[in-house]
Amino acid sequence: MDKQELNLLTDEELILEFQKSNDQRAFEILVERFKNPLINFVFRFLGDYEACVDVVQNTFVKVYRYKDSYTSVAKFSTWIYTIAGNLARSEYRRRKRNNFFSINNYGEEGENFDIPDNKLRPDVEADSKFKAQKIQEALLKLKEVYREAVILRDIQGLTYEEIAEILGIEEGTVKSRINRGRAQLQKYLKNIYKD
Repeated sequence: MDKQELNLLTDEELILEFQKSNDQRAFEILVERFKNPLINFVFRFLGDYEACVDVVQNTFVKVYRYKDSYTSVAKFSTWIYTIAGNLARSEYRRRKRNNFFSINNYGEEGENFDIPDNKLRPDVEADSKFKAQKIQEALLKLKEVYREAVILRDIQGLTYEEIAEILGIEEGTVKSRINRGRAQLQKYLKNIYKD
């Protein structure tokens, strides 16, 4: 199968092709498809770009190594988000234990994931960056279980059912965690959107 044909396959078909024929191109396409969404997810969870890149890289290493443990019972996206979420939680706990966690560390070069809009006036752009930073800081204040659920729903756009599968909990618990997380976020951000 050539790369153009592989690009037409679903995520599930790609991982099955990778399992069956060990076709590196199928794996590369999966990396292309999931790299940015996973970086966004993990960054929002950890708030540290360097740690985020390491976690996402480790996620793909695990996918590569344990490709045969994927079964077509679950969606591939659910499987890979579960791996990334588990690694992110482990990293978060490790950093918390080592007291090495900083909510202001956005990478050495001040990188963030906001797409700059060059049409904005400087004052609007500065305000937008300020709000994005405050939202990130507020996300990091949430309890881990609420933060993960809110990020998966409101930032990644996953369904309640997918989140329940990723987190290994009931759908009702997912909704409860999201509601509690959103309520806490509202409390932390109440002064940011006055106008």
